[in-house]
Amino acid sequence: MTSPTGPARPRPTHNHPVALLRGFVTSGVIGASLALVVVGFVLESVPVIVGGAVLAVVYSVLCRLAGAPARARKAAVAKRTALAGIESLRALDGEGGDIPVEFDLTVAPDDAPAYRVSITAYVNLVALPGYRPGGVVVIEHPVDRPWRVRLVGRPTPEWTQRAAGARVDTAPPSSLVREPPQGRAYGLALLVGLLVGAAVVVLPLRAELLAPRDTARPPSAPQPSVSSSTSTTVTSSGSGTVLLGPGQSMLDQDRLRGSIEDLTEEKGSDGASGSPDEALTVVVQDKLLSVVFAPTGMPAPRFDPRSLPYERIPALVEEARTTLGTGPVQTWQVTAERLTGPLVLRVGVTGPKGSASLEADERGTVVRRTPAAGG
Repeated sequence: MTSPTGPARPRPTHNHPVALLRGFVTSGVIGASLALVVVGFVLESVPVIVGGAVLAVVYSVLCRLAGAPARARKAAVAKRTALAGIESLRALDGEGGDIPVEFDLTVAPDDAPAYRVSITAYVNLVALPGYRPGGVVVIEHPVDRPWRVRLVGRPTPEWTQRAAGARVDTAPPSSLVREPPQGRAYGLALLVGLLVGAAVVVLPLRAELLAPRDTARPPSAPQPSVSSSTSTTVTSSGSGTVLLGPGQSMLDQDRLRGSIEDLTEEKGSDGASGSPDEALTVVVQDKLLSVVFAPTGMPAPRFDPRSLPYERIPALVEEARTTLGTGPVQTWQVTAERLTGPLVLRVGVTGPKGSASLEADERGTVVRRTPAAGG
C-alpha cells in the first residue's frame, strides 16, 4: 500500500463566532467563580465562597445538558476501521498493569490516502511485546476526525487475518495529521473572558477589599506605655506591671519606689475604675513588678502600695537568700498583701535544697521564718 499524498488537513474549528462566544462565556464563568472564592476568603464571607462554588457547578451542569445533542451527533458518526503500520513506539512512565505508550503510525484506509498520526494509548505490560516497529495493527477512528485513532484490542477475525499478512508502506512526514488548533482568536477570547469574569466580581467589592482592617486591641486589653528606654509600664482596668530591661533589678536603689509611682500615676490618669492609691496585692520579682488594684466599692482588705518599706525590701531578700538553707538561690519573690489584719511582706526563695520563706510586718521587721526542708 502506498500513499503519495495525505488527506487534506482539517481547518480549525474554534474560530467561528459560536465557538468564540462559548469560550468567552465559559472562561468568564471560571474567572468569576475563582474570584468569588478568593474574595470570600479575604473578606471571611462563607456565602461568597459558597456562591463561587455553586456558580461553577451550575454552569458545568448547564453545559453538560446543552452539549448532549452535539455529543450524540459525534457518537453517531460512522467509524472507519483500517490497518496501520507502527513506525515507532515509546513507553512512558506509568504505574499498574497498563502503561502509556506513544505510537507513530502510518494509517492506510481502504478508501483514502495513507497518512501519519501520533497517538498515546494504554497497553498492558503483558501485551506490550506484541507491538514492535514494522508491525501492523488494526485501528479505528471517526470518519470526520482522522486524528482520533484508537487501537482495536480485539479485532474481528477478518481484520486479524488481514493484519497478519499485510504490509503498510511508510507515509511521508508531510502527511502527519493533528487535531485542529484552536486558533489565536479563541485563545484571546478565553483570556478576555477570564479577566472580565474576575473584574465583574472584584470591582463591585473593591471598597470592602481595600478597606483597612481593624487590628486594634479591644478596649479592655492592656495598653503598653514605655516609661523609659529600659523599662515598660503596662496598665489595665484592674492591674499594672513594670518590666525592666537588661542590667536592671527591682532591688536597685529607688527602682521599686519609682516603678510603683509610675503605675499609680498611670492608673490615676487612665480614667479606669479602681483607686490608684489602693492595692490588693503587690508582687515583686527581680525584673518584674505586678500590682493588683482594688476596685472601687469592693469591700476587701487593701493598702496604699506607696507605703511599703522600700528601704527594707533588699535586706529582706538578702536575708532570705542567705539564712533559710536553700543553697544558691535560683528565684525569689516578694508578695505584699493584707488579707487579714495588718500588712504582711512575704519573701519566698527557691534553691537546690528546696523552697523557703520569711514574713515581715509593715515596717520590714521579720516576724516569721520557714527554712527549707533540706537545709
